[in-house]
Amino acid sequence: MDSHESPACGHTGCRDISHLLDGIRHFRERFYQGEHPLMRNLAEHGQFPPALVISCSDSRVDPGLLTGADPGQLFVLRNVANLVPPHEPDHRYHGTGSAIEYAVRDLKVDHIIVIGHAHCGGIKAMLSTAGGDKPARDYIGDWVSMALDASKLYLSETDENGQPRKVSLERLRENPGLVERAAIAGSLRNLMTYPWVRERVEAGNLVLHGWWFDLDTGDLWITEPGSEQLMPLI
Repeated sequence: MDSHESPACGHTGCRDISHLLDGIRHFRERFYQGEHPLMRNLAEHGQFPPALVISCSDSRVDPGLLTGADPGQLFVLRNVANLVPPHEPDHRYHGTGSAIEYAVRDLKVDHIIVIGHAHCGGIKAMLSTAGGDKPARDYIGDWVSMALDASKLYLSETDENGQPRKVSLERLRENPGLVERAAIAGSLRNLMTYPWVRERVEAGNLVLHGWWFDLDTGDLWITEPGSEQLMPLI
């Protein structure tokens, strides 16, 4: 058997992940050994990340890799389509809200960055759901409906008389990047429904950012502080 072949994969046909174990070994060499072992310092003194990143779970868009951040620099929340639901305190399970709350109220981050990206599968699922073809899944269709709400709020065109009208579903399907960026704007707006987020933003102690990463070109679109409009980073 090859030294990099997983015994389980030999029996099931699943893909080999032994290279990930090699990655752990390299991580340990880099951050635990040497004169100033970063991870041991973080373990002893705790984490004080300046930023919360809310990113899509997509394997192609890793916030740490994109930004070149070291351990301790980013508190990362990942979910399908990088969505933030509105503040709805009740006795249900709120994984996204609890992560935001911990980052803001306990870690006291200075920045929240919502990162979306091109070719987002969650947005594609939303567009399918909007067209009457809801995915045969337990959770995804309802979850990504938040992106449809954002599209209705932020995307509009003008008719032949110059009057605003909603963008058609057909046009959204032809331009999914519009929906991906609208979803980021919707998440930024929903963040402001959390009272302790709004309080710190209005006090000038917290800044919200929207980012959209173009998988095709490697370009990044960003918002200016206080704005929800995404523009290419030059």
